[in-house]
Amino acid sequence: MKYRRIGSPPSRILYGSTTTPSLILTLLLILMATRFSLSRSAYFCLRPTSSFSPSSTKNLLQCRSCPLWSSSFSLCLHTFRKSTSPGNRRRKSITVRSFSPSSASISDHPYKMSMASDDNPLLKDFDFPPFDVIEAKHVRPGIRALLKKIDEELSGLEKTVEPTWPKLVEPLEKIIDRLTVVWGAVNHLKSVKDNPELRSALEEVQPEKVAFQLKLGQSKPIYNAFKAIRESPEWDSLNDARKRIVESQIKEAVLSGIALEDDKREQFNKIEQDLAKLSQKFEENVLDSTKKFEKLITDKKDIEGLPATSLGLAAQTAVSKGHENATAEDGPWIITLDAPSYMSVMQHAKNRTLREEVYRAYINRASSGDLDNTEIINQILKLRLEKAKLLGYNNYAEVSMSMKMATVEKAEELLEKLRSASWDPAVKDLEDLKDFCKSQGSPEADDLNHWDITFWSERLRESKYELNEEELRPYFSLPRVMDGLFNLVKMLFDINVEPVDGLAPVWNNDVRFYRVNDSSGSPIAYFYFDPYSRPSEKRGGAWMDEVVSRSRVLSRDGSNARLPVAHMVCNQMPPVGDKPSLMTFREVETVFHEFGHALQHMLTKQDEGLVAGIRGVEWDAVELPSQFMENWCYHRDTLMGIAKHHETGETLPEDIYKKLLAAKTFRAGTLSLRQLRFATVDLELHAKYVPGGSESIYCVDRQVSKKTQVLPPLPDDKFLASFSHIFAGGYAAGYYSYKWAEVLSADAFSAFEDVGLENEKAVKETGQRFRETILALGGGKAPLEVFVQFRGREPSPEPLLRHNGLLTSSA
Repeated sequence: MKYRRIGSPPSRILYGSTTTPSLILTLLLILMATRFSLSRSAYFCLRPTSSFSPSSTKNLLQCRSCPLWSSSFSLCLHTFRKSTSPGNRRRKSITVRSFSPSSASISDHPYKMSMASDDNPLLKDFDFPPFDVIEAKHVRPGIRALLKKIDEELSGLEKTVEPTWPKLVEPLEKIIDRLTVVWGAVNHLKSVKDNPELRSALEEVQPEKVAFQLKLGQSKPIYNAFKAIRESPEWDSLNDARKRIVESQIKEAVLSGIALEDDKREQFNKIEQDLAKLSQKFEENVLDSTKKFEKLITDKKDIEGLPATSLGLAAQTAVSKGHENATAEDGPWIITLDAPSYMSVMQHAKNRTLREEVYRAYINRASSGDLDNTEIINQILKLRLEKAKLLGYNNYAEVSMSMKMATVEKAEELLEKLRSASWDPAVKDLEDLKDFCKSQGSPEADDLNHWDITFWSERLRESKYELNEEELRPYFSLPRVMDGLFNLVKMLFDINVEPVDGLAPVWNNDVRFYRVNDSSGSPIAYFYFDPYSRPSEKRGGAWMDEVVSRSRVLSRDGSNARLPVAHMVCNQMPPVGDKPSLMTFREVETVFHEFGHALQHMLTKQDEGLVAGIRGVEWDAVELPSQFMENWCYHRDTLMGIAKHHETGETLPEDIYKKLLAAKTFRAGTLSLRQLRFATVDLELHAKYVPGGSESIYCVDRQVSKKTQVLPPLPDDKFLASFSHIFAGGYAAGYYSYKWAEVLSADAFSAFEDVGLENEKAVKETGQRFRETILALGGGKAPLEVFVQFRGREPSPEPLLRHNGLLTSSA
């Protein structure tokens, strides 16, 4: 069983919400004409934002870094104002109690791991992963001891298995869960607290872990037992969730090579091992190449235009690199390719030469020297194609789609409809930008290049809407944003979120830990939040992942389900000096996005652990809750509740709120095409490209860009070398999912618009319905059925077109 990590789309994080212009109402036909196949359990690669400075513990470690930017949050919280959400506060001293599984009890612990060991934290009993004490030296012996134990359990299960739930699914879930929790904790540390020793340890034991997964996936006794359940007289009496588990396990076994003959299975297994190694190396190269770039600036004229927050961050970076006397006012300053630093230069630096240098470095990360990912990509694509052929598919895209809602054809059809609808608006976007540059007397007006677009777009936005993103930062302090987010979900879903720092070990002092309670005050879930950028050790982007899932089988008392635990990770700008982390509006959207993913994991009522929360949700439906939550950033009451000046407490002026609404679809065509480029090149590489042929991967990207980029990419643009979503994340032949799910999420939000966003009673009722369907049912029911249960009908593209300001033209 494989798990996915869910990540924010790179371009949305970097460039704001991507709108999906479409002049077609046939989106409905595209969406509804697809078959809805069962999906693998989810291991998402989303990059959320974690925040705040919690307890004193050791610092510990794909949205995923993307060449486009899945890495939008880069903040390192150090100080916060008093607040129920992250802020300056003393850590509570909390007594750790043994877990009582009852969700109605006072117990604080949802999970306890049981494996004896003298001193290895990975094998000790724990209620929450001991992130503060896990070190690289524990990985080899810990993982090997774990693999030995669960291998023995698997062998025992194969000998005694019967086609019944207690004799097959329940013991299988326990085996899967034990590996998921321990491996997940170590892998998470590699993402947030990377170091050479941890890399080496993981690299050494990863083949052994993959070998066990292959043995499990190719177990004929287990496969035959699942088939026997499906063919038994009791099949019709099983509930939806159990049927989904059986069908999914059978499908996954086939995709794991169970039907292959011995020699072909051996070849398949080698491919899986090689792919795991290559993906890990790909991600490490991206991180290392991002860290490698540093631009030291000593002359203030060279950095003119950067706002005070960015200068403070650049000076803070310089101090950390040995320039002890660096200050925001006098420098020196260090520019990096980490999201907050990179985007600040692209948006605000008047020095065109600096913008060009930083832009070229960014699009060419991991594309040269010892860190070159080009050959790794070629090998990954070659092996994925070989794998597909072994399984009887024409290409890897077909393999990927076999576990999704869409087919290759329907995904391509959707992308083309959106592309044709977005092209003319994008052309006009560029013309408007050139006209504006000329009106400002800009010398580059007739020769705009990629390093000019973001800079002049920001100037045009400021001029057109009188909005300055940097001037909005003081209104969006992280503590207030989190308070507002928690107030919103209390109103919508009748839950309370409270900080319980000190209850669980954390990997860095900036990480916060929260408990989610129901209306009676009983705990129903927990989550970690790691908000800030730490370029030296932390992967870029924003993502959410599970720590443990809800499960009846893993209940401590045999009656109440184990409670789910999640973590959210972001990379926003850390506090600078005595100021809290001050966010851009785009970063606010990213936090809401990732928390939407976390809500689906935490508010599940599905007790079957293999399809609880985000597990088992089709990949192209999993972005529904996250994109749905972004809409609330434009909701007046929500926004005004969080937009308070961090020093004066003044609420965001009404006229600025209206300007934010008006600017929502600014450069919609351009932003849409950007996402479509990524999604289209992903499908091209996995459906049509022939590795080792006359065409290179970069040739494919250039061909795709002719139809998806009004301004052609540079000849040396090698963004694919850092496209972690598809080469090191879970989005291979699946990046289209962001657009697919956007239709669902826009329509879901329109249910709240239909009842009136100012009608609190009706909004609460609709919120409860959303909670009881979209958030509660997890992977236990087909996503189309879940959507219809919530909405009362199948999805319509009309809300998406309306939200993007394109409904009139499409009609």
